[in-house]
Amino acid sequence: MATRRILVFSKTTGYRHESIPAGVDALRRVAAGAGFAVDATEDPAVFTVAALRTYSAVVFLQTTGPVLDAARRDAVAGFITGGGGFLGVHAAILAEPDWPFYRELLGTEFVGHPDVQRGVVSVVSADHPATAGLPARWERVDEWYDFAGHPGMPVLLTVDEGSYAGGGMGDGHPIAWCHSRLGGRMFYTALGHTVEAYSEPEFLAHLAGGLRYVTGEGPTAPDPHP
Repeated sequence: MATRRILVFSKTTGYRHESIPAGVDALRRVAAGAGFAVDATEDPAVFTVAALRTYSAVVFLQTTGPVLDAARRDAVAGFITGGGGFLGVHAAILAEPDWPFYRELLGTEFVGHPDVQRGVVSVVSADHPATAGLPARWERVDEWYDFAGHPGMPVLLTVDEGSYAGGGMGDGHPIAWCHSRLGGRMFYTALGHTVEAYSEPEFLAHLAGGLRYVTGEGPTAPDPHP
């Protein structure tokens, strides 16, 4: 049987996180534990219809700014609407700011963040692969992103703005979410700014569960009720 493969893409045209190499290494370990091999690249030429057929999921790791031309965008959109998985990590939400499909895929937009600091994450849904086994209240250091609004899809984790300084979304501040409404499964986590994050067992378990979800393990994510 052919080896199942994951594509990890980390091209940046804006801010570049120093944690990218640690993130690539961590995703290799996480994927191997789930029986997947990883191809890591910053070359958008890999995004062709034919090439994407060889992957179970695409990971956008800390991507920022415009990174794909129109043909590459079409290939990625076709992959996702055709059932392919997508996993976005932290700054992935800063990529492709003028691509409507990508904004629909992620559900909202980045608007800013305070300084990196300790905060407390709460598990909203404990029966998802990306949250199974996490502490109900998870204290950790990260860069806490604010978004333009609620993503309008099932939220898995929130961050308590009372636990850190500078939050701008109030109660129920979303920090990880998922959906399956575009054909394939999408999981996004805003966690993962620091190099140290990619050595944390809980964060690695969070990524591993997200990968299992987007590659087909666990229930699909229903759209929230109006």
